[in-house]
Amino acid sequence: MRLLEDIIAKELLDSNANIVGKVKDVEIDASTKKIKSIILIEKDGKGGFFNKKTTEKIIPFENIASVGDKIILSKSFDEIVDDVIDMD
Repeated sequence: MRLLEDIIAKELLDSNANIVGKVKDVEIDASTKKIKSIILIEKDGKGGFFNKKTTEKIIPFENIASVGDKIILSKSFDEIVDDVIDMD
């Protein structure tokens, strides 16, 4: 599916244009064949240049405002944090 290839590895920004991370994968609802959520790789930037810790998070697709060159959240990341599932 072309759309999926276009989404994976794109940068994810919140509504304030802050970089949240990059899309690692997507979760598809088998019955509707629609994107259910995206799996995000988030870098925390701590630990120096060579030791940046990454975490994976699941963000429900309902929190996505647009998909283009970048993927934009409908709100700031802090506003949707209760909807986000930490995979670590």
